[in-house]
Amino acid sequence: MKLSTKGRYGLKAMFELALHFGEGPIPLKDIAEKQNISEHYLEQLIATLRKDGLVNSVRGAQGGYLLSSEPKEITVGDVIRSLEGNIAPSDCVIEGEPLDCDRGEYCVTRGVWKKIRDSINQVIDTVTLQDMVDEQDEINKNKSYMFYI
Repeated sequence: MKLSTKGRYGLKAMFELALHFGEGPIPLKDIAEKQNISEHYLEQLIATLRKDGLVNSVRGAQGGYLLSSEPKEITVGDVIRSLEGNIAPSDCVIEGEPLDCDRGEYCVTRGVWKKIRDSINQVIDTVTLQDMVDEQDEINKNKSYMFYI
């Protein structure tokens, strides 16, 4: 299963907002620059994230975007589902959708698709934006050490 650019770029944008949480609104131009995303495309993604209540916008000269909640309250799953919809490796296991196959109840591969879906959901629903910020901090800390042999 592969996420589209909507999910990948949207998560990068949310990560950038999480890195600067508490510093005030971040202009879209800055997010686009730092994460190497087209500003025009980012506008579309942010509009969806704002509609779904994950980001807030601030108008004016000092305006921009900020997370609607603390980074520890927003999961990767929240972001991906906002931009991509339900996560499922096959149409027959999309949660909340009626089963559209007359063999679905007896299909062995459907069980496999359910396990894959559930595993993905378990991961994306337990990783928060704060976890990503903490991991970035750890990477930055480890980069400062130089080892010579």
